[in-house]
Amino acid sequence: MNARHEPASANRMHTVSGETEQIVDLVLDYSRRRILSDDTPLDKPSTEAELTRLAGRTITERGIGATKALSVFEHVLAPACITTDHPQYLSFIPTAPTKAATAFDLVVSASALYGGSWLEGAGAVYAENEVLSWLAHEFGLPATSGGVFVQGGTLGNLSALVAARDHARHVLAESGAPDAPTPPGGRWKVVCSAEAHSSIASAARVMDVDVVPVKPADDGMLRGDDVRAALAEHGASVFAVVATAGSTNFGIVDDVASIAALKEDFDFWLHVDGAYGLAAMLSPLTRARFAGVEHADSVIVDPHKWLFAPFDACALIYRDPEAGRRAHTQHAEYLDTLTETSEWSPSDYAAHLTRRARGLPFWFSLATYGGAAYREAIGHSITLAADIAREIESREGFSLVRDPQLSVVVFEREGWTKADYNAWSARLLDEQRAFVTPSSHGGRPNTRFAIVSPNTTFEQLVAILDTM
Repeated sequence: MNARHEPASANRMHTVSGETEQIVDLVLDYSRRRILSDDTPLDKPSTEAELTRLAGRTITERGIGATKALSVFEHVLAPACITTDHPQYLSFIPTAPTKAATAFDLVVSASALYGGSWLEGAGAVYAENEVLSWLAHEFGLPATSGGVFVQGGTLGNLSALVAARDHARHVLAESGAPDAPTPPGGRWKVVCSAEAHSSIASAARVMDVDVVPVKPADDGMLRGDDVRAALAEHGASVFAVVATAGSTNFGIVDDVASIAALKEDFDFWLHVDGAYGLAAMLSPLTRARFAGVEHADSVIVDPHKWLFAPFDACALIYRDPEAGRRAHTQHAEYLDTLTETSEWSPSDYAAHLTRRARGLPFWFSLATYGGAAYREAIGHSITLAADIAREIESREGFSLVRDPQLSVVVFEREGWTKADYNAWSARLLDEQRAFVTPSSHGGRPNTRFAIVSPNTTFEQLVAILDTM
């Protein structure tokens, strides 16, 4: 008589059973309620001690069961996280994913897709590439442009700059320079605005290259004349110039056209960091601000910021995708079946290998609603920013720090110290009115509205001003 063996514990996790059906039903029911809700609270962080008291120990040898685990998440853990798609989340750069994009994010996970290679994910890669081509067209880049969706703007900027340095090394080597691939002076340099995003300095540290920060004009815009001086001083050691298309703090767009014009006199890779702001190129209200982007060698834009996709997705697009592939393709015996073909594998175009098909929620939403809906939604934020800026200027004791170019409005309350802003911000969140954090510029404290949600209204912003 054969002995009966109990199923291994791993089978309990991976075999379809009544328990599995219950888990799926629980998760889908919660997800449905959350996605369809139009009154999800802002919520706020809790202390570690409070979470320990309320959540208790959730990881045990036998498990606490799906019902209890989901209950802990819904009633303890989730309320301790600020709701980033709330229309009155106005700090940092918010997110405002469409319902279609959020729902399809479930499909991406449920479909067990791998987005690293054409061999394993041809359909997903095709859809992602269609979106990248659409964006490239909107940005004026050639039809042969291409790239990949990566985790976020920091990885996108790093990957673009790695490709830029690799390109410079190739150019130097092809010139027959005796010290190739090392530039004159022995150190590669990247030129950018002194107000460029912190990820540029971070990328430089990772790459062990130097940053040459150039002070922009008083309006925050970096222009070609200022960059020319840096290029003349540092010469062939500059492998890239980074122009910002919508700074995080102010939403300022550099004068990309005048910077791009310098390519006639200097040899450098032009990278446009448009993580937040480049999406505004889709709107006729602001498209003219981005003249010159069409000359970029690489650009990034984060759909999880102002293109209404869920975290996490950054579109990295190369003018010449082969430059990205040459810099980033990883070689190993087990990868030969991928790297020895000409098929488009997203893992070849950034500093990554394993990747989820993170561009698909954006693809589904864009395919569902169409480009016109995106232009309208972006235009709403731009118009709202201009409207509330006028309201701020009209109020006694209030002043704009800079006129908004896109959808970030930075302002001061006369006589307020950093402590005043901190107390006001904490009170707003505690009362669940809004999430508006203090900021600063030039050593002076201020605050800002970062507007991306089409559901944010003028009346909501006015009500926040009334609390000051």
